[in-house]
Amino acid sequence: MARKPHVSETPATAWLKAHGVAYTEHPYDYVDKGGALHSAAVLGWDPHAVVKTLVMQDQDARPLIILMHGDREVSTKALARQIGAKSVEPCAIEVAQRHSGCLVGGTSPFGTRRAMPVYVEHSILELPRILINGGRRGFLVGIAPQVCTEVLGATPVQCALVA
Repeated sequence: MARKPHVSETPATAWLKAHGVAYTEHPYDYVDKGGALHSAAVLGWDPHAVVKTLVMQDQDARPLIILMHGDREVSTKALARQIGAKSVEPCAIEVAQRHSGCLVGGTSPFGTRRAMPVYVEHSILELPRILINGGRRGFLVGIAPQVCTEVLGATPVQCALVA
């Protein structure tokens, strides 16, 4: 299988470079609604190590990002409880895109248009390496999971449900 060409820089890759984060590029053929399971299958990765970036909001419509394993769902009740919110729900697609500056399906936690608190499922930090969106549909970057907490400042939480 032929390697895909280098993907042009995105706000996410510019952010990673500006913060001295080493990453690998993993382009793939994007499929609408394919999600992390599709990208994992195409790239030959375990979906547990392919991390979804989800834009959600609390009861006051304040946006936040939650990073979750590709083969898990978010318990919004558990997340709300852990972050001291009354409730948490996914943002509408257009709202998520406005906050992140990325099309849904290409949302990265790095270099977002609006600064938002970021939370990461704690077990992601136990993985040796993760793939996470690089700011464009069909483009993941490989990083050490500790980048999420040590550089991005994500707060570990425990809110995973088995998908």
